[in-house]
Amino acid sequence: MPYHKNKQQAFQAAQQGYEDVKDAAHELVLDGASYGSQLSHLKNEVNEAYQQIENALETATEHQKTQLERFKNDLSSIVNEINQQQ
Repeated sequence: MPYHKNKQQAFQAAQQGYEDVKDAAHELVLDGASYGSQLSHLKNEVNEAYQQIENALETATEHQKTQLERFKNDLSSIVNEINQQQ
């Protein structure tokens, strides 16, 4: 059973990382005085989320893999959107 618990914990960490990126991207203010630090924070969140997703994919169930791949695609979309705004 510990293996199953680790799978679930890995998935939950990836899901939380994904949510953190969405929150950070939503809070990004393009013309704000703190844009540079917000962008740096967002980049760190994205990198961490990608790592958590990759870790979770190693032990994920098929259903979780589908969700994790969707998270990766959504993260790519967020990154592309931010890059286009710069």
